[in-house]
Amino acid sequence: MRISGLQTAGTPGDVAANVRELDVACARAAASGSELLITPELFLTGYDIGDRLGDLARTDLLTPVQDLARRHRLALVVGLPEHQNGACYNSAVFVGPDGTLLGRHRKTHLFGDLDRRHFSPGDRPTSIVDFGGLRIALLICYDVEFPENVRAAALAGADLIAVPTAQMEPYAFVADHLLRVRAWENQVYVAYVNHDGAEGLLTYVGRSSITAPSGEVLDSVRRGNQLISATVDPAVVARARKDNPYLLDRRPDLYAPALFAPEDRTC
Repeated sequence: MRISGLQTAGTPGDVAANVRELDVACARAAASGSELLITPELFLTGYDIGDRLGDLARTDLLTPVQDLARRHRLALVVGLPEHQNGACYNSAVFVGPDGTLLGRHRKTHLFGDLDRRHFSPGDRPTSIVDFGGLRIALLICYDVEFPENVRAAALAGADLIAVPTAQMEPYAFVADHLLRVRAWENQVYVAYVNHDGAEGLLTYVGRSSITAPSGEVLDSVRRGNQLISATVDPAVVARARKDNPYLLDRRPDLYAPALFAPEDRTC
């Protein structure tokens, strides 16, 4: 499957403008042969926009995404806030090319005061969607920096991990180095799709990428509003897991914290 990611500064706080930008990106991705387009974290609203996040989370943000998916016959992973039962979540929705909501992920690891001020944490390490012959796991930004989340996705059989992201300065090293390690140690594709430019008090690092199970970066961009694209092949994942059997060679019996007495917590 060919996939694309939209790196963009977006228009913070302006849902209608971001929907229009997504419409154009969908047309470009579909014309290139992509079947899936991934946006940055909270793309539809912006991230560092203050209390407007909570207000926008109470509006219908899903319908315009579904409309675009149907119009372009393109699956979408879109970052947006959600409000449910008195709580607000930093979410990514997976919408199929017929507009059906196939899955969602709510960010589990909240980063800093900005996240914690507005959002409640999700309760699943990852969320899995089966689409087009692929198992696709969803994580959001800081989630991918915890190896347990990515390993959980790999153990669930994920071929691709889609990561809408809002990575800011001074953490460019995460985008430059960590993603390749996550892909290699789990033999999985990782699509890391970031904001660019500045928003509120944040300066984003850009550096979106799609990385293969070998750790090879298949496509990337440092700056600017651009699409990245690559082909995801589950046969490559299967071969990588056979050649580099980290998942099979694990010793989970050694990892459980309960196995260690307090005086033995040393390496």
